[in-house]
Amino acid sequence: MIYNIHPIFVHFPIALLFIYSVIKILPFKKWLPLISWIQIERALLFFGVLGAFAALGTGELGEKLYRSKRQLIEIHSVFAGIATWVYVALLVGEILFILNNSYPDLVQKIKSEKIKTILVKLEKFLCAETFSKILALLGFVAIFVTGILGGAIVYGSTADPVAGLLLKLFGINL
Repeated sequence: MIYNIHPIFVHFPIALLFIYSVIKILPFKKWLPLISWIQIERALLFFGVLGAFAALGTGELGEKLYRSKRQLIEIHSVFAGIATWVYVALLVGEILFILNNSYPDLVQKIKSEKIKTILVKLEKFLCAETFSKILALLGFVAIFVTGILGGAIVYGSTADPVAGLLLKLFGINL
């Protein structure tokens, strides 16, 4: 017998990455300036991405239980992948920022000047305030769509008022 453990793993990264996006997009730093928001963002992002990979892996197992909804599952899977990789890009930017600013000796050990330049430019690009907010918004939208489609897989198209609209948009009939 195959058990669907995907629901056990999927809710934590959704919550963590949802909260990350809200903190990243809204001006919490201005509203509550005494809080170290960057540390909170990094923790949410790190554990959210780890959880997202666990959710992706268990989603592959869960696909076997819903073969009749193949088209819906494929779109759900695409949006889950988009969300995960958007947040991975944000995490890579944060890791590069930490390496470039907190461990410059480690970066200096890289022999190739070209690679050093690429890493610095990539960090600046991924951590630019406007671009990182856009990525956080895109990730948020991808998580939202993934969740709606996941609900439609399990509960049908009437479980959520937005599900029917998305299913029509993607041309899926349940």
